[in-house]
Amino acid sequence: MSAESLTNISAAVVILTCGDNYVYVCRYEERNAFVVDPSESGIVSRALAERKLQLTTALVTHHHGDHTGGIGQLKRQTGCKVVGADRVRVASCDRCVSEGNVLTLGHLRVTVLATPGHTRTSVCYYLAPPAAGQPGAVWTGDTLFIGGCGRPMECDASVLWESLTKLAELPDDTLVYCGHDYTAENYEFALTIEPDNEAVRRRLAEVKRAGTEGRPTVPSTIAQEKATNIFLRSSEPAVQRALDMNGAAADQVFAELRRRKNRFG
Repeated sequence: MSAESLTNISAAVVILTCGDNYVYVCRYEERNAFVVDPSESGIVSRALAERKLQLTTALVTHHHGDHTGGIGQLKRQTGCKVVGADRVRVASCDRCVSEGNVLTLGHLRVTVLATPGHTRTSVCYYLAPPAAGQPGAVWTGDTLFIGGCGRPMECDASVLWESLTKLAELPDDTLVYCGHDYTAENYEFALTIEPDNEAVRRRLAEVKRAGTEGRPTVPSTIAQEKATNIFLRSSEPAVQRALDMNGAAADQVFAELRRRKNRFG
């Protein structure tokens, strides 16, 4: 995905599935690639071989095994460098990153965004627009899902809320690539809160149609998430009224939504 050959980011991102996990192989320059959250090595190796790509880098959003399971084998096979935010809990980590660090991959610049909440050391990776008129992209792991968000497992809900608001400040056209396909369930949950929300109903129909046709539900965009992801809408009066929490602080509304989603599934 060099500056000379780029048409758009989505054309250079190979979306792989492993159960409900999404794994991303991203081509840059002519024959190089990086991978995001390789849960399993075999599917990545096959994707690389089919496209005659050399893996240089593995980006890890957090330490959970369903996002790191393939790292060891891929590193042995390719010599790729492993990038993560937790040197202790991300095996074979070559570069430990934090908020604002910039990774240079050929012509691409990838900025690390610290997004604690799901885990204490969760990060997202923001790829700035590689060419004029093109969107950027963000790999969000288990922080932001399409239509939903991760569970706050190592932090208070308010910490995850702050991380989500950080992501919501990215440019509206930013492509969103998340760590799992929980999309239909997320929109079904949203309709238990706002059963008359037509925008959410339309999105659920689109997602179900994509599933029937064997298409992934990623990427979304930041604009689409701000419009239809009920968790990102925690500050909106309509959501507060639906929860009988008029005037409550957004982080409190978010915490209540997350509690209800935990019970929903």
